[in-house]
Amino acid sequence: MVKQSICLKFPPKINSPGLFEFMVNNARNDQILDYIGTTFHLQMTVIFALTQSFHFIFRLLGMPMLISQIATGIILGQTILGNEMLLGDHGKIAFSKDSIQVLGTISAFGYMFFLFLTTVKMDLNLIKKAGKKALCIGLLCVLAPLLSGILTSITLSSKGESLNVKNKNMFLTILYSISSFPVVHCLLVDLKILNSELGRLSLSVALIGDNLSVILMNIGYLISISFESSAGNNKMVGLIDFGLIMCFVLIVIFVFRPAMQWMVRQTPEGAPVRSIFLYAIIVLFLLSPKLGSWFHLFILFTPLIGLAVPDGPPLGSALVEKFEFVVNGLFLPLFVTACAMRVDLTKLNFSNPSLKNQALINFVITMVKFGVTLGLPFFCDVPKRDSLALAFIMNTKGIVELGALSFLNDNQFISDDLFAFLFLIVAIMAAIPPILVKFIYDPSRKYVGYQERNIMRCKFNEELRLLACIHIPSNVTNIINLLNSSCPTSDSPLTVDVLHLVKLTGRATPLFISHKKHRNTTIFNKSYSENVVLAFNQFERDNWEAVEVNVFTAISPPTLMQEDICNLAMDKHTSFIILPFHRRWSIDGSRIESDDQAVRSLNCNIMKTAPCSVGILVEGRRHLRRTNSKDSAGSLSVYSIAVIFLGGKDDREALTLAKRFSQDARVSLTVIHLKAQGNLASVLASVDTMLNEAVLEDVKDNEYVSYIEKEVRDGPETSLFLRSMVNEHHLIIVGRQCDVENPQTEGLKEWSEFQELGLTGDLLASTDFTGAYSLLVVQQQQQKIR
Repeated sequence: MVKQSICLKFPPKINSPGLFEFMVNNARNDQILDYIGTTFHLQMTVIFALTQSFHFIFRLLGMPMLISQIATGIILGQTILGNEMLLGDHGKIAFSKDSIQVLGTISAFGYMFFLFLTTVKMDLNLIKKAGKKALCIGLLCVLAPLLSGILTSITLSSKGESLNVKNKNMFLTILYSISSFPVVHCLLVDLKILNSELGRLSLSVALIGDNLSVILMNIGYLISISFESSAGNNKMVGLIDFGLIMCFVLIVIFVFRPAMQWMVRQTPEGAPVRSIFLYAIIVLFLLSPKLGSWFHLFILFTPLIGLAVPDGPPLGSALVEKFEFVVNGLFLPLFVTACAMRVDLTKLNFSNPSLKNQALINFVITMVKFGVTLGLPFFCDVPKRDSLALAFIMNTKGIVELGALSFLNDNQFISDDLFAFLFLIVAIMAAIPPILVKFIYDPSRKYVGYQERNIMRCKFNEELRLLACIHIPSNVTNIINLLNSSCPTSDSPLTVDVLHLVKLTGRATPLFISHKKHRNTTIFNKSYSENVVLAFNQFERDNWEAVEVNVFTAISPPTLMQEDICNLAMDKHTSFIILPFHRRWSIDGSRIESDDQAVRSLNCNIMKTAPCSVGILVEGRRHLRRTNSKDSAGSLSVYSIAVIFLGGKDDREALTLAKRFSQDARVSLTVIHLKAQGNLASVLASVDTMLNEAVLEDVKDNEYVSYIEKEVRDGPETSLFLRSMVNEHHLIIVGRQCDVENPQTEGLKEWSEFQELGLTGDLLASTDFTGAYSLLVVQQQQQKIR
């Protein structure tokens, strides 16, 4: 037996006296790294610098940040800088084995925290709501690979294999077969397809498969204990452990879960969660490993205690918002890098029979899993591209597999050469699927070649289908004011689909709620959109038989909300989408109240991808007095609408919308046609000009419409003219005319602030124009050719 001497220094050096102290005392420069805190800070600096450098290159190839973190760990770890044969002791100045242990301990805590937050965001009720398609795929994509792996392992096994080898093969076979929900969720977020049809199916399949994997892993753990105990003539150990695990589950369900629900009830709606509640939950998480050891629970499953926390607001959201940034931004990169630093690729030995067997088992399981997740969706009428993308998504690997392999290696369950090989496989399976899925699946392709859906295609006596988007309560009033200005009647009805957009916080899976289908909604659903539903139901009653309203709620990340909007517009055959402007003013119009750049980014994305016409509604600087068209039904021309017409398809769409609004005698319409002065008009004569004249023809001859024709030389003259007349109207409608600079707007582009409003819209929404009018900027559907 080889004896080893281990030297420990007490007391341990944590914080250094500072670099200045070392310089003044002429201490050796390398002594400062004897302090754990200093070394840890240096390690973090080097790790993040290298990671960002690698990611700057790898992101061009479509690879996730995880690959950059793994590459950093390989460079700093035992493979290169930590390899004594390559660099001797020079590479261990800041990355010695002792310092790596400290780094690994801190990062492992972060990994457990990540698993805890993941379980907090997980909604197990989605398993009940998952359809038969997701249920079948989720079960078979784990069971079929597992059975094939077990059969392959039995075929490759040799006589006289020890019990430890059999247990190892069983655990690794289950590990190869799992579909990790956190890994799939991170991949979908990175690819920005979380709330797409494929994303929702992938999340349901992964959630079912992950829970099945946890059950199978615990069953395998109990079976291995039973075999070991039977060899030691103690056959009751496995049964006792099973009973303890069930007790742990019952405690989580009947003790911790009611306690968390009590915390939710103690939090008034809209109020922040009390800090004492958050601290109590974190203390419970910190004690969970000890609690798990009492109940003989596998340590990687102790964060499942987070399932006791109700997902979403207020409790789940508060925990996630408070800790997710530091966990995902600090601890997880350190954890992945620390795991990769333990890998020594120089120890790979492909002549090892055990390694060859594991490679074959892994290959068989991967192929069967790919075949199942490709074939089943295809037979369930899922498009071929979606089925292929789903197969790659379900075969992706990530941080959960890295953590499991590192845990098995630290406990000497697998050898260093097998650890290096499996780590390399995980890295490959984490790098390739994102690239292939991004190439195969594009959610916006469904809008290519979509049929023409705009206002000009709708006849005046036909139903007009609108989609109104709501972010905050003030949007409700502005949208209803606009809808009331259309004065809908039974001869010219409106169908309004209202979509309340809510930021996804404290939960992993996006939700889409139809309030008409779920009239008996839960308190959780009502807390999001109850006031929106009540307001639009009242609007529907005020315009009975003239308006039909359907209210929906979409809970998703702000960067992905355009998918919910466009999907609903397609499903409902919408002709016009109304989006609220991102900037809001105070009641007196003297200052900007909010400037939400996330909403602005969403509006720009919708302008690019919408399957129909789109309008951005800029609220007036003061609240309009008129909130219900019924209030002034007996008076004429109480609501004044102006259309600024320069020409082009967007302006024609805007004028068509205004014509529809002006069918009622209670609305007065003024069309202001700005023409280029001099001979420019004749130079610009074209087919587009003929279309402009055609749409203006009935306006000029209509005695109920005021038609004003004004010649202007350039943008400044246009601005001066518009400034003199905007305050005479309640609502001004303009066409967007993106990237089109007419002679009438020449010189305005240099001063344009909001490209999504176009030059004329940006001018009217600027702070130079102060008035109580609302502004609607219209863009006609952009036809996409396949």
